[in-house]
Amino acid sequence: MFRPTLANPAQKRTLRPIYAQHQATPHAGFLNPAWTKSFDIYPGTVMVRLTDEVFTPYTGAAGQRPYGLSALFSAPTLGIDEVTSTGTNLFTVWVGGEQAYFEVLAPAFDQTATWVAPTNGSIQLLTGNSQGLLTPVGVTEANAVAELVSVLDTGKILIRLNRFNLGVSTPVGSS
Repeated sequence: MFRPTLANPAQKRTLRPIYAQHQATPHAGFLNPAWTKSFDIYPGTVMVRLTDEVFTPYTGAAGQRPYGLSALFSAPTLGIDEVTSTGTNLFTVWVGGEQAYFEVLAPAFDQTATWVAPTNGSIQLLTGNSQGLLTPVGVTEANAVAELVSVLDTGKILIRLNRFNLGVSTPVGSS
């Protein structure tokens, strides 16, 4: 159950699955106990899988590969912590293929970036910034986690997950 604080009763979940029933999967695990809580994790924050069941926010550090999007808040600034407030470090990350669509609400994406959905059939890939917020800035085929489908308004975007490494020359399904 999502429990916003009394000081912030209007806070909404910042990631809304649109097409996720069979297209996306919540991957259960744990938040990295070494994470310092130096910034907020919102639902929709880009996450990295360290081991099979341990996740940490994507910061763009060398060797990191985006894995999925956070499903939970661990946001000390907002006073909402769905992870440690339960007495556990249980955490969930949404993963999926190109059929998984999500609405992402501010502040779970980089609001300083320019958000323009392609109108010519091209793809605008997204990655995470140094705090794991979705952004089109600095994206490469190797660090992409999603693609922009539409800019719904200044506080809401529609994305679809993109788990394919488009920089690999080997076709998907071949060895």
